Amino acid sequence: MRRVRPGVAAARGSAGGATPAASRPAASRPAASRPAGEERALTSVAAGEKYRERQEEDGQVRTRPADLPRLWHVTLSVSGEEADLKEVRRALEQLAHDHPFLLTSRYAVDHAEIRYWEEARDLHDAAAVALRLWGEHRQTAGLPPWEIVGLEVIDRQTYHLRIAEGYGPAPATPVGVHPY
Repeated sequence: MRRVRPGVAAARGSAGGATPAASRPAASRPAASRPAGEERALTSVAAGEKYRERQEEDGQVRTRPADLPRLWHVTLSVSGEEADLKEVRRALEQLAHDHPFLLTSRYAVDHAEIRYWEEARDLHDAAAVALRLWGEHRQTAGLPPWEIVGLEVIDRQTYHLRIAEGYGPAPATPVGVHPY
């Protein structure tokens, strides 16, 4: 059994001890060891040939790179302390104006649900954008200081399959901002 002193992380796959943080690139160091103000850059990596999608059209099989943008149906749920119902509606209408792909919003005094289509390379990118949506528009749209409590991101094909089978995120209300 290998023992490590508290506060010292063992390097994976090494028999020797921990790799000093200073010898690793800044992007791979833990946040606590980065200089103040230095942020970790996130990048996407395109899938290799093995992960290309196959599409059949007119009996012909075509492949397309999996990193081309696709449409994703996003349902974002938020909740928090009660807020004035008129202000919640006004803020969601402003969000719909600022984010033109917004399909529908449902709201109450302490929670809301937003549905929209997002164009992104993959589910990870669509989810990342969705998770930033509420916070980034909180001040500009005057949204309540609620937290995100739910997120569903599904591809276009799955969305339409669910609708055709009579279950899933069926359109609850017409496009727009509506109370529950």
